[in-house]
Amino acid sequence: MGTSMKYLCLVYMEPQKLHAVPDSECAACGAGMRSRGVLIAAEALQPVDTATTVRVRNGRVSVTDGPFAETKEQLAGFYLIEAKDLNEAIQTAAKIPPAREGSVEVRPVRELNP
Repeated sequence: MGTSMKYLCLVYMEPQKLHAVPDSECAACGAGMRSRGVLIAAEALQPVDTATTVRVRNGRVSVTDGPFAETKEQLAGFYLIEAKDLNEAIQTAAKIPPAREGSVEVRPVRELNP
């Protein structure tokens, strides 16, 4: 396959559309990606009202119930994939079933420089 990069595909959905795409369809999509060797990991997330946001400021930990940002669409899950370039990653992301009902943000993974 040559050199490949990792991309994180973040699935965003409006809360009322969270169940518009059957779990079985998302599972089948993940299985197909896994069989093609492009899927590293994929998970669906519990609804955003189960989120906890953690911050550390001046050594003090603060914990807030709920997501970091109030937005119409909420983070519903993710797929961590491998692709040769952004174009290939976008083509893969377009096949993620929730893209029909919400949106999929595609972000390149940045390697840490120790």
